[in-house]
Amino acid sequence: MAEKSPVPATGGDRYVPYAERTGNESIVYFTRDLSAKGLRRAYEQVSANVCGKVGVKLHTGEKDGPNILPRDWVSSLLEADLPGASIVETNTYYEGDRYTTEQHRATLANNGWTFAPVDILDEQGTALLPVTGGKWFHEMSVGANLLNYDSLVVLTHFKGHNQGGFGGSAKNIGIGCADGRVGKMWIHTSPGSDDMWDIAREEFMERMMESAKSVRDRFGRRITFVNVMRNMSVSCDCEGTLAAPVVTPNVGILASTDILAVDQACVDLVYAMREEDHHDLVERIESRHGLRQLSYMKELGMGNDRYVLVDLDNDGARIRPADAVAHVVPFEG
Repeated sequence: MAEKSPVPATGGDRYVPYAERTGNESIVYFTRDLSAKGLRRAYEQVSANVCGKVGVKLHTGEKDGPNILPRDWVSSLLEADLPGASIVETNTYYEGDRYTTEQHRATLANNGWTFAPVDILDEQGTALLPVTGGKWFHEMSVGANLLNYDSLVVLTHFKGHNQGGFGGSAKNIGIGCADGRVGKMWIHTSPGSDDMWDIAREEFMERMMESAKSVRDRFGRRITFVNVMRNMSVSCDCEGTLAAPVVTPNVGILASTDILAVDQACVDLVYAMREEDHHDLVERIESRHGLRQLSYMKELGMGNDRYVLVDLDNDGARIRPADAVAHVVPFEG
């Protein structure tokens, strides 16, 4: 791990409009169909390079978490499109119902993740992945079993996050593939600190993105990203039943082979909503400086923050974020 140094303000609390961005455009696919069928259709668009032994990285949640991805959607996807794939997870850094492998497996069973193998990646130890071009890390500690996979499908419940501001694909692998004792500690805690969560704002976003880059680089073209914008509490699924009530409208499903583009598009769709619909989630993102996730991914060369948004519901028409959220209605629990 690199030496800790002061982090200057880098605009993690300022949203950058599309017109101010530069560079190439990637493709992001979008459907309003929040169902097993919609999930399969979104994944189909970005599945071309997925082959060999496949891991599906998703957040399986704390016990009885109300907002995690519907198990029947994921079951349908695996059965139809990813036979033989394993769900992959790591143990948590904090003590709770997923802290040890034994506790984690009990929580998986409780939450209904029983229809496919679940590989707890750090059950058998850790491995180091190189971090190219990072300023905080030269390498990242991940669950050792990650190296057993040829391809990774990053299936993400997009939502808010207490420290990250929002949790998208990059958070899913940046935190979710780092092992529970070493990698997550490197991201969250300054050496010698009594506060295990003392790293925050820009520094936290940068460390998390460098971890995500190590995983993305490990799989190269054989990694793909699907974000589900549904039940978007300002709280992460790691808060389980303590999560804040959902007030942000459901939107749809986005998919891309570009990790930055898919997370940026989700953020853009949030900002394109009416003030009364996005207020809470935007406040969570900006107060935590979560937008630094996006700008730092761009600095690291992880993808493009400009994209073509392709409407799968309307013959592949190119649409704007405002078009994608024009249909949303106030959330009803």
